Amino acid sequence: MMEFKLATHRTLALALALGALAPLAPESPRPAEAGGSGVRFFELDSQQQFLAGTLEGIALDPLGTLSLADRAERVAELGEPFLLSAAAHPEGWVVGTGNDGKVLLVGRDGTISTLFEAPEPEVFAVAVAPDGSVLAGTSPDGKVYRIRKDSSSVLFDPQQKYIWALLARPDDAVLVATGTDGKLFRISKSGDVETIFDSEDTHLRSLKALSGGDVLIGTAGEGLVLRMGERGDVRTIYDAAQPEVVAFAEGPGGICYVAVLASEASQVDLSARPGGAQSAAASSGAQPSAGGGQVTVTVTPDPAQAATTAAGTRPPGFQGPRSEILSIGADGSVSTVWSFDAETVYSLSWQVGRLWVGTGLDGKVFSFRDGHMVLEKDLTERQVIAILSDRDGPVYATTNAAAVFRAVGEPEREGTFMSPVLDASQTSGFGTLSWVGSQPKGTVAGFSARTGMSAHPDRTWSDWSAEQTGSQVSLSQLPMGRYLQWRARLESGNGESPTLSRVAISYRQRNLPPRIKKLEVLPPGEVIVPPGFVPGSQTFEPSRPDRDGFFSTLESVKSDRDRQRKTLHKQGFRTISWEAEDPNGDDLEYALFFRRDRSEMSWLSMGEPIDEDFFSFDATALPDGVYRFKLEAYDRDENAGETALRSERDSEPAYIDHTPPTVVRTRVDSGVLLVDLNDVMSPLAEAQFSVDAREWIPAQVEDGLLDSVNETLSIKLPKPGESQLLLLRAADRAFNVVTFDLSSQLP
Repeated sequence: MMEFKLATHRTLALALALGALAPLAPESPRPAEAGGSGVRFFELDSQQQFLAGTLEGIALDPLGTLSLADRAERVAELGEPFLLSAAAHPEGWVVGTGNDGKVLLVGRDGTISTLFEAPEPEVFAVAVAPDGSVLAGTSPDGKVYRIRKDSSSVLFDPQQKYIWALLARPDDAVLVATGTDGKLFRISKSGDVETIFDSEDTHLRSLKALSGGDVLIGTAGEGLVLRMGERGDVRTIYDAAQPEVVAFAEGPGGICYVAVLASEASQVDLSARPGGAQSAAASSGAQPSAGGGQVTVTVTPDPAQAATTAAGTRPPGFQGPRSEILSIGADGSVSTVWSFDAETVYSLSWQVGRLWVGTGLDGKVFSFRDGHMVLEKDLTERQVIAILSDRDGPVYATTNAAAVFRAVGEPEREGTFMSPVLDASQTSGFGTLSWVGSQPKGTVAGFSARTGMSAHPDRTWSDWSAEQTGSQVSLSQLPMGRYLQWRARLESGNGESPTLSRVAISYRQRNLPPRIKKLEVLPPGEVIVPPGFVPGSQTFEPSRPDRDGFFSTLESVKSDRDRQRKTLHKQGFRTISWEAEDPNGDDLEYALFFRRDRSEMSWLSMGEPIDEDFFSFDATALPDGVYRFKLEAYDRDENAGETALRSERDSEPAYIDHTPPTVVRTRVDSGVLLVDLNDVMSPLAEAQFSVDAREWIPAQVEDGLLDSVNETLSIKLPKPGESQLLLLRAADRAFNVVTFDLSSQLP
């Protein structure tokens, strides 16, 4: 608790070096000073911090170490607006697209051939049957097509809006998952169709055949994970908080991985459901397709708007993570593997001994290994719709733009990491970039940076500085600016990659003067004390005048436990209170001065430097009069003497009044005592009388209001001989109180 005790301050002459000098040149890193405008550091040393930057050809491990990623070559660029589905094919990969409803075959050599052009605009599902034919599910108002090399035909018209997933079974049967009625159909080898499951949910979103013969079904609407046995029995094994189950993968030991999401960038639009929002496609300006459907996958909203913009499968007000990866054990137990607050998961795949995860909105590919999610690839394309397999490793099918990539199995020759824009809060000079990592022989780690005054790099920013190498890179050649961005270029050598795990950049803000936002003199007698202050248990009255100083003051004994304050009344004391801040965040020190108003006298110090934002003092040391007080704020504790800055502000006139009201004249008229009162400086505030020591009664004011320095009071006198003591108590606005004995006026 903060305690108060009375003390005295020796009056000091403050000799300060004032005025702003030119900012210091950037310095090499040194320990950061406490406060604002000493040397500070930007530091990036964690996975989360590095993920905020831009990675090209760079991988990021769970401990926050950057290295060159495994190289992925672009097999084919499709030239279609959107890639919506993909599946492995004996000759390469088959993909479904939009908005022209094409089914394409991408060969391993990068050749692209058109297998089919559907009347419907989107192909959300493709599969390859055991006989080599391609199955395609189109939307909206979709159909299932069987595509052969020399022909194509409608295999099934389910009378459903969307066909979300197709699953070719070993017996040549085909499972068809649909919406918006949430039905699962089975098409036999002979072409017979039956509804094998009619869900109460809106969409059957995803399908996965398990090695034991069962099938996993994921819904969109309620976010249910269903398991269908070989006999067709269906049971719910998990009900997710997120409304959409988008993808499955099967790992070893009977473990299944499930991706659930609540995202504005989903392909599914639940906005038509009760409580739903405007569709993601509609809000983004996507062009309606034939039949009234829309391609919601085109939406890439700002993650910062997620809490307020509900679309796709994100319910209004949903506060959970955007995506979660779950694992379902062979015994049915469910646990969370990983959560993504900003990423929308589109695809899962188990291969090369680990789980692979394809996401948007920034086209990142992760793998889960050793209990951590590792960023393997950051593609320029916006969404990784599918992760397929090939002889050498994963194949990525992306949209925005539509392309197919194949892992090569060797590290990139070169990659670049570009940091997020770093905000120094004020115009600053930048010193040195220091980094921690490894640099095997023959590898290169080069650094450059740029500065600007706008929050987003534009033409007003400086050019990138020349690339420099070494463990410490000087940034002194950069122009001063509020914002800085740096980049690292990593280059491999002898099959090895340099690594980068920590970067620190020193900077020093241009020192700016403090800002005094408010300065006021509180009413007479008002002092500031902590809420736990108990006057009766502490010394509160001055014991004697200070021999060495002029003012007696209230000194605070600080406590970190209780920093709140309240006000009490202390007769004869005045308090000066202020609000000030420093743009650099420096701790401030204050000095107070006084002088008579409208006088030629110089300002006189009121005591030692102050580190509180108020000053209570014994005003009886000053004679009656009108005074002004001046506050000076300094940031000198945080800055070298030649760069310390100050600001000052004068108070409004303050009236120091120790003189109580006086009786000017008394007279009796028809049994009424008239009393003329006068106060030298302050208006009268209170007038009461008492007869024979009974209760105090407000005296009547002749003009009706007790509000000026001159007032006439009227007191009705008792009958002759009834009373022997008549007292009048008067107080002015400065709380000067006086009692007059008017007994001589009694009849």
